[in-house]
Amino acid sequence: MYVAPSRDAAYKRELLRTIEEIYGIAGRQLLPASSGYYGETWKLCTAEESFFLKLDYLLYHQAIFERGLSVVAYLCSQGLDFVGEVVPTKEGKLSASFHGAVLGVFRWLEGENVETDATKAPEYQLLCQVYQHTRPGLPLPSAEFSSQAALTFFENWQALEKDPVYPGAGEILALLEENRSLLEQRRERLDAFARRCEKEPGDCYITHGDAGGNFFVGKGKDAGKNFLVDWDEAMYAPLERDAWVMGCYPWARELFNNTLRRNNIPYELRLDRLGFYSYHMFFFYLNEFLSCLPFWNLYQRIEDYFENGWILERLQFADTL
Repeated sequence: MYVAPSRDAAYKRELLRTIEEIYGIAGRQLLPASSGYYGETWKLCTAEESFFLKLDYLLYHQAIFERGLSVVAYLCSQGLDFVGEVVPTKEGKLSASFHGAVLGVFRWLEGENVETDATKAPEYQLLCQVYQHTRPGLPLPSAEFSSQAALTFFENWQALEKDPVYPGAGEILALLEENRSLLEQRRERLDAFARRCEKEPGDCYITHGDAGGNFFVGKGKDAGKNFLVDWDEAMYAPLERDAWVMGCYPWARELFNNTLRRNNIPYELRLDRLGFYSYHMFFFYLNEFLSCLPFWNLYQRIEDYFENGWILERLQFADTL
């Protein structure tokens, strides 16, 4: 998770001044806001309403953040207000620059990040509304069934061995070496599922990539509403990309398929694709950890990921396929 440096009063004044100049929003107060994995976040209060500010200072991630803003803007234009609303600048742009960061401004949503078994039904219902508005031509990458995520991980591992300059690098390298045989096994499994799935790639839709982790239950002025936010990792992909995280549970697979049918979406989850995404995402998150080593010491997070992380149950399921 991004940890912002301490910001003094001068920084806050300049940020308020910049937002008024570029967005025409006269903010009265800046309050720290809960953030996800990336970005410095603030709640901006005016006399009439509030806004959510996100500043992405990570150079390698800024283009991804800007792409996500365009997805939110498109979905909002289709009437899907549960994805959040990007506030454009006075010139109509979806983002601005501040101190080298990409700045995005959103309407404030009053809600709580909740993920339980009970939230899966409304989550899948919201996802189906997004799937119904899939169209080609959006600035989104397209998923492929390949083992590239594992190949990239091993390349990143080798690069870290050659230049272990980051905090905790030595301990992380020892941890990876300790798990080498497991990592090699999962690379082989990913490759096998990729070769199996690429024979029948299936239809692709706009997928979120981490809907459960970004499902918000509305409260206060937004009570009775649900939201799916943070579309940075949106991608054209088979629907198993959204379903894999709960795909190890028969009840969740049935619920996902039933929700697709009720929304007239001609798709049914396949076990081989769920297996592919279980292994693919295992390496995807490892790559995210290694990419962030220049900024944070993630030894503890990586150790937990191997020993008792939430992903283990998904991999145990995939190992049986």
